[in-house]
Amino acid sequence: MAAVPAGLFAVYKPAGVAWGSVRAAVETRLLCDLNAAPRRPPPQHVRFLPAPGRDGATELVPTVVPVLAEHPLVLGISHGNKLLTDLYNCHLSRAYTVGGLFGKATDDFSDTGKLVEKTTFDHITREKLERVLAVIQGTNHKALLMYSNIDMKTQEAYELAVRGLIRPMGKSPPIITAVRCLQFAPPEFQLEIHCLHETQQYLRKIVHEIGLELKSSAVCTQVRRTRDGVFTLDDALLRSQWNLQNIRSAIWSCQFKVQAEIERTLGHQDDSDLPQLDVETACAADS
Repeated sequence: MAAVPAGLFAVYKPAGVAWGSVRAAVETRLLCDLNAAPRRPPPQHVRFLPAPGRDGATELVPTVVPVLAEHPLVLGISHGNKLLTDLYNCHLSRAYTVGGLFGKATDDFSDTGKLVEKTTFDHITREKLERVLAVIQGTNHKALLMYSNIDMKTQEAYELAVRGLIRPMGKSPPIITAVRCLQFAPPEFQLEIHCLHETQQYLRKIVHEIGLELKSSAVCTQVRRTRDGVFTLDDALLRSQWNLQNIRSAIWSCQFKVQAEIERTLGHQDDSDLPQLDVETACAADS
């Protein structure tokens, strides 16, 4: 059986496609590749099976049959689920590029929603936009410190700040850690937003609120995640790369930075979660 290391990997999700569909497609392709790979024959054992005997009687005949417990029906990626939980508990930030369009408002803050109103935007300048962004970042920085539950006058706070670990380690409202304007060509603009515990609806609402602060209106035209914790676009596998060879390589290339972040943030490292070169079969995944 082809070896699959335990670990995590990132894939590129096309716009408009549900994550569940992406996961199902990756799993199907991975299982097909695994089952098509050369594998050792399953071990045999002896069972007494009923068979026709003399005079129509049924007799028990010793028969060699394969051990079905090791038959390759369902395969997974071992302790990767536990690594994913540990990485989630690190509460790492995500980065997005968010597109906006001045001059109109909709019921769901997106450019495809039901039009609510149209407004003028000729008075908006990049300088005014950046002032609004600075206010948003300052307000969110205060929220970040509050939900981190850290006394900023202590040595602990200083050490956490040096290591870049000041962030909520539990539930909190969405928090923006950084925001800047990438492009400004009215009525269109594009932002880069780094945040914690966000949703796409929250990001769309931020664009709407920016429009209001500028005495206008705005809708969100695009939300694209460019980083998820330690994973960047360079780590994401394209649809054409969703196969056993590329998935194995992606897990190996990302394993050390995943473990390093877990060690840095949570202060522990579980060596059992590291991929092993001598694994012969993939273990059943935790469901």
